[in-house]
Amino acid sequence: MPDEETSPLLSATMKGKTASHERISSSESTPLLSSTSDTPRYDGDVDEHERDDDDDAVSNRSHSAGLATPSRPTKKTWRWPSFVAMGILGTLVIAIIVLAFIVPEAVQEYAQQAAVVEPTNLALESITPNGVQVRIQANFFLDGSRVDNDHVRRVGRATTWVAYQLQSDETRVDVHLPDYKDVLLGSAVIPPLLVNLRDGELTSFDFVTEISPGNIEGIRVIANEWLEGRLDQLRLNGKADLSLKSGIFPLGTHTISESLVFEANKIPAMPKYNITRFNVEDGPMNGSMLADVSLSAFNEWPVELDIPELAFDILVPGCTVSSSILVAQAATKEVHVHPRSDVEADVKAVIRELPESLTDACPDSTSSPLDELLRQYMHGEPATFFVRGSRHPDGDTPKWIADILSSVTVPVPFPGRSLDGLIRNFSLTDVHFSLPNPSAGPDDPDSNPMVSGNILVTADLPSEMNFGIDVTNVRATADVLYKSQKMGELNLEKWQDANSTKVKGKGDEGDVLQIQSRIIDAPLNVTDGAVFSSVVRALIFGTSPVRLHVNALVDIKVQTTLGNLTLKEVPAEGKIPVKPLPEGTVGSIQPKIGSLRILDTTSDSITLQALVNVTNPTPYTAHVPFTNVHVLSNGSIVGSATVEDMDFVKGPNTNLLVTAKWNPPMGGDHGRKIGRNLLSQYLSGWNTSITIQPHRHSIPGQRIISDALSQFNLTFPVPRLDLPGDTPEERTHFIRDATFHFFSSTATFTLVSPLHFNTLYLDFVNATALYNHSEPVGQILYDLPFSAPPGKSVTPKLPVTWSLDSIGYDAVRKAIGGKLKLDAYADVDMRLGNWQESLWYQGKGIGASIQL
Repeated sequence: MPDEETSPLLSATMKGKTASHERISSSESTPLLSSTSDTPRYDGDVDEHERDDDDDAVSNRSHSAGLATPSRPTKKTWRWPSFVAMGILGTLVIAIIVLAFIVPEAVQEYAQQAAVVEPTNLALESITPNGVQVRIQANFFLDGSRVDNDHVRRVGRATTWVAYQLQSDETRVDVHLPDYKDVLLGSAVIPPLLVNLRDGELTSFDFVTEISPGNIEGIRVIANEWLEGRLDQLRLNGKADLSLKSGIFPLGTHTISESLVFEANKIPAMPKYNITRFNVEDGPMNGSMLADVSLSAFNEWPVELDIPELAFDILVPGCTVSSSILVAQAATKEVHVHPRSDVEADVKAVIRELPESLTDACPDSTSSPLDELLRQYMHGEPATFFVRGSRHPDGDTPKWIADILSSVTVPVPFPGRSLDGLIRNFSLTDVHFSLPNPSAGPDDPDSNPMVSGNILVTADLPSEMNFGIDVTNVRATADVLYKSQKMGELNLEKWQDANSTKVKGKGDEGDVLQIQSRIIDAPLNVTDGAVFSSVVRALIFGTSPVRLHVNALVDIKVQTTLGNLTLKEVPAEGKIPVKPLPEGTVGSIQPKIGSLRILDTTSDSITLQALVNVTNPTPYTAHVPFTNVHVLSNGSIVGSATVEDMDFVKGPNTNLLVTAKWNPPMGGDHGRKIGRNLLSQYLSGWNTSITIQPHRHSIPGQRIISDALSQFNLTFPVPRLDLPGDTPEERTHFIRDATFHFFSSTATFTLVSPLHFNTLYLDFVNATALYNHSEPVGQILYDLPFSAPPGKSVTPKLPVTWSLDSIGYDAVRKAIGGKLKLDAYADVDMRLGNWQESLWYQGKGIGASIQL
């Protein structure tokens, strides 16, 4: 026998019958369109069939003609689409039996307990201008074994055996909603029925009835309460005037009334579905797009019908809970529904120019309804659409269908699609760094280091996006990680210009979108100094690129056929390879000092400015608003250096203004000694070097970065000064030549001051001249101050005490009128403004003229 169902109205099982009366039971508890199909979704997910049985519905019946005793609960579950139809059919059959015998109440009780209705098929034959024609197929029989009372069972069997058959005339059944001012829900016309009454004898029904909708407002109210979850129960009341006869004997016309109550958990839920295809493309008209969607669901019911073409309005939530915005018109093709099989539906939608209410920001918010919709979709969350029947359907759609559908708005969850992994490649080139501005407040973006560079992003385009798209602007917030540890945050709050190019995929690869943008001054907030130190160490001492991992949320402005859209918080992920410093970078810097200017002096310190020329061998550029570093010699601090508002470009950098402070007391007594020796060695032309090392206050307001950088230092030779008239041989000599006057025992020296704008003073000189590096020539002891102005100058005649019994003196005497190469060693008290220091000097190969 086909799929059968025991009527919930009357009874559900047969007990104690012969094999000929056994029936195969089947249960239905799910909605007409169920999402339990194994059909693949458009996004790759697969649902399984959910075929759990529902519990029994609560049925209360009241009869205006004295039939008020309710039937006992059934033992099997019932199917929603056939429930109402079978309930009406069962009610009529019982009424036929009971009203045929206005005799004992036992007959009424017997009919209610013994009647069994098994639906076998429910099919929609056609749609008419006034309703639908439905074909109902079912089996009916009386099962006396279901009656508990022996007396009732005997009387009932005897009575129905005698009567054998009963027949009803055509009957109109009206179904009302008692809890909603008794509005008419719908009507059905039941054709004449002939019922076999003897116990166990089967009556098969197969007839077509027309069901007409009732009050549209009542249907709308129930539907909305159901969709909003406010429908606790649904009470239906069926009324009919039933005319009966047995054989040729008329039994009169009787008014019957039957009530059914459905609890909330017994009312079917919204049908679920899978989206098997989703495609959006530019429409044939400017300012329009076409959406092509295929839906699939599994029909578990024994129901067959053809759903005609229908038109719908597609809406999205507005700024308030109660508001919605029309965004598209959709239409379905004819849908064929077959029992217990997959149901496929194709939907075509037209999206025209987006309304301002969709794109404008909501009151007291920075986001628009479109922003929220796109955010849900791009983060894999289901976005809610509202579907409402069109008020202006196609001409073939009956008006009553349009009235019902247009009065009901159904929320439809649309599965989101996470865009994680959408970014295929992410690169940053032509990098420029800017250190923090010391005058910026703590919340000012300028208080952080800034990064500029060219970004190139290659992103996969979802297969469903087949419309033109052009990226015009981008901005982003990103976490920057190194070896899975967060180093800092990159915050690009300002919109940056961008452009994009769509590139066709090769082979099975999908299309990609290449986005290019030049970011300017994106603040980088370093949050972990240890990780930052690791990055700096890898850049300075490493040989392979340092790979920084970026997790970003990107806002994108795009141009489409529908207009300009803003996609907010698009997840992006990529790796930025940062090239390490080239080998030998420190040696390639080659600092050179062009000029010096003294700004201030104290007894222990000198503040000066210098124009410095250096070479940048790295591929990076930088802007330095302010930074201060310590200057060290042999591990002791001897001073500091400060640069302000400096741009460091690739290759040669000339005339960089550096402010330095010579202050050896910063290193204590040991620092004083180290500083004195460093100056003495430098003036003597020795190869000297200094070390530059950041400290915890190097970058104001950036303690984390400063502490991290303080772990590194750069050591390079002290640059030589370029003085007017220098030759390569003379550059290391501050005493260029000497003239000895033999008879007057005096000497004069040509000095070259390292200063361009300030005058040095020598307050005391104790010098010894040597011949052949070791033989004394004479000694100069002079305690009167004399000056060494900028450039070359000649000292006053200094008294010489000859070493008369030395080889050196003989060499001088023999060289009168000629020249002699001499060495010199001197202790000098030097003064510059308020600064004073005792230095030593060693000079070799000084050209000395010997005169009488």
